[in-house]
Amino acid sequence: MDGAALEAWFVSRAATHGGRCVAVLHGIGDSKLGAAGFAPMFLAEGYSVLLPDSRGHGNSGGELVTYGLLEKRDALEWAHWMRREGCTAIYALGESLGAAVLIQASALEPAFRAVVAECPYVDLRAIGEYRIQGLLGLPGWAAMPVARIAVAGGMVYAWVRYGFNLREASPLAAMAHTTTPILLIHGMDDGRTPCWHSQRLAQANASAALWLVPHADHVAASAADPRGFRLRVLDWFAQH
Repeated sequence: MDGAALEAWFVSRAATHGGRCVAVLHGIGDSKLGAAGFAPMFLAEGYSVLLPDSRGHGNSGGELVTYGLLEKRDALEWAHWMRREGCTAIYALGESLGAAVLIQASALEPAFRAVVAECPYVDLRAIGEYRIQGLLGLPGWAAMPVARIAVAGGMVYAWVRYGFNLREASPLAAMAHTTTPILLIHGMDDGRTPCWHSQRLAQANASAALWLVPHADHVAASAADPRGFRLRVLDWFAQH
């Protein structure tokens, strides 16, 4: 796993429930503790649940977050590990960065039968520029060029210092190539990653499904509509 020691909790029901398993990937700045709230929903339906700490988060190693460049291969390694542990039907749910990682991983290998991706971004450049503009507090005409220069400079630094081409951290490019069924969920009141990101991702793959959730903020669909979230996620996995 590229030198990063990765840690996870695995709550296993595989031996008694036919090997159905779900990996739940958290967002940036979070950990498996933050993702653990999804576990009861899946455990109640007979799934085993894997809750990993992404590299550079929680108890996992790795000093850098690479927005999918390395994390997508970590996700595939987790899927391979789950299969060795007796999982025969493997699914995944990701929030924000975790969602973006799963989309990118699915384009490399169909390791998951289906994926639910909540509030992903189209690519690192677009979301980086948007969030920097928000931090600057300047009019759009002034903030945009500053944000573009800042993001471009950061990408050049990552390439020169670490050899990472962060332009390749692109869920949008991955969506055009994946054969994994992906349900995109996005809050319509998301101020961190506007819902047009998921709309563009859905347009990139005819087999993708999109649920826009009224009155939901960033990764808050399950809070805004608990029943709808549960039904849609479990039904998506059951269909595949």
